[in-house]
Amino acid sequence: MIIKLKNTVTEEQVSKLKSKLLHQGFELHESIGESTHIIGVIGDTSSFDINSLYAYEFIDTVLRVQEPFKKVNRKFKPDDTIVDVSGVEIGGKNVVIIGGPCAVESEELVDEITPIVKDAGAKILRGGAFKPRTSPYSFQGLGLEGLEILEKAKKKYGIPVVSEIMSVDELPYFLEKVDLIQVGARNMQNFNLLKELGKTNKPILLKRGLASTIEEWLMSAEYILAGGNSNVILCERGIRTYETSTRSTLDISSIAVIKKLTHLPIIVDPSHAAGRWEYVESLSKAAIAAGADGLIIEVHQTPELALSDGQQSLKPARFKTLVDSCRKIALAVDRTLE
Repeated sequence: MIIKLKNTVTEEQVSKLKSKLLHQGFELHESIGESTHIIGVIGDTSSFDINSLYAYEFIDTVLRVQEPFKKVNRKFKPDDTIVDVSGVEIGGKNVVIIGGPCAVESEELVDEITPIVKDAGAKILRGGAFKPRTSPYSFQGLGLEGLEILEKAKKKYGIPVVSEIMSVDELPYFLEKVDLIQVGARNMQNFNLLKELGKTNKPILLKRGLASTIEEWLMSAEYILAGGNSNVILCERGIRTYETSTRSTLDISSIAVIKKLTHLPIIVDPSHAAGRWEYVESLSKAAIAAGADGLIIEVHQTPELALSDGQQSLKPARFKTLVDSCRKIALAVDRTLE
């Protein structure tokens, strides 16, 4: 249930209303925007007479929310959420580029690529320390050593880092060493992990599952927000369809749908969607034009020698060209890509 208050409401009136609702066992989610003041009421409101609330002269509108996701719902918070990742703001007018290798292969690789992607326009460095791979014989990442390498690059070059978490057991290391914790597509519905992430204040990058609906995706985000952590960024990375010419089918329409349904920011991963470096630039441009709040792109100095996903990684020169092109598109759609 959502209660929209009139602009003339006083703090005393709000306090009395909240006390009444809390006394009845509801959980409240308050959102105060530039021109709106909303109280989201979470709980079983099926037997609650919403018309009784109109007895309060300062209440403008009361309506029930049909969607199962509540706290991520734009009806609960009309204004866009902006997530601060160690000084880098994602959401609102900003378009943020995240770049780096698929996997942390060595300290030398990361030390070389970090200033390259930063100079090209990346605001956050990506790199997988723990790698979920379809084959058990593929490179699984360097684990904790990989996180330590990312941490060194962060401190040396002054750039936040994002890496994917695989297990709740790894969470203490991620809280210490990583600025943005990525939940991969395969873990989107790892609810025990999502609950633990909800107990932190660390920004979370939540990727869409390989065959998940948008509602399922948002319900996973709801787990994190329900735990108390509102710093969630959604990531569209393509879904599995019958098409085989690309690794996944990038659902560009999800950007528009997400913007309508939720206040959370959304970025796009064109590298995993395409599965081939030749398609990454076109998908990136389309994502920015459609309203994405950023991109996460794989970049490697020598993709042919990469231990993971070299076929979809851009060489540094192509990455710079892509960022320059996306900057122009962002400007055309009234956004900012610094």
